[in-house]
Amino acid sequence: MSQAPGAQPSPPSVYHERQRLELCAVHALNNVLQQQLFSQEAADEICKRLAPDSRLNPHRSLLGTGNYDVNVIMAALQGQGLAAVWWDRRRPLSQLALPRVLGLILNLPSPVSLGLLSLPLRRRHWVALRQVDGIYYNLDSKLRAPEVLGDEDGVRAFLAAALAQGLCEVLLVVTKEVEEQGSWLRAD
Repeated sequence: MSQAPGAQPSPPSVYHERQRLELCAVHALNNVLQQQLFSQEAADEICKRLAPDSRLNPHRSLLGTGNYDVNVIMAALQGQGLAAVWWDRRRPLSQLALPRVLGLILNLPSPVSLGLLSLPLRRRHWVALRQVDGIYYNLDSKLRAPEVLGDEDGVRAFLAAALAQGLCEVLLVVTKEVEEQGSWLRAD
């Protein structure tokens, strides 16, 4: 079926969860996997498995509102048969074999505010980046909608800017096979 002249192709369907409480790790996982696989309850269950004898769980907020650490993200991905590989910021981004990477999860500093009042505090925030139908998107749960990053050059530029801020950590979400082969890294 052909399109009418001048008609724009419909954008791909991109799954994007919006921020709720301190559940950015849950949102980042679901956004990078492009479906709702995890909930606060599932993340809390992972926390209990990671620290079964702990009265105060070190992998989440004491208030029970989320704020999950990297161990929860890594365990959640492992449960899906995937792996998280830390990106060494000393490597040039040109060595990143993006076609072998399912998605990326970044941990970024995030300003704290009360309404319109900005506080001089910084918290950490999990953000997902993912390619859908050949286009990379920033799936930050604090955004109203996914932000188009474009092609590989666009996502590399985004990563370079985030890493230049100094406090950014990058996790590559890959299959177990890609992790074992190390094929997330270009051979050249």
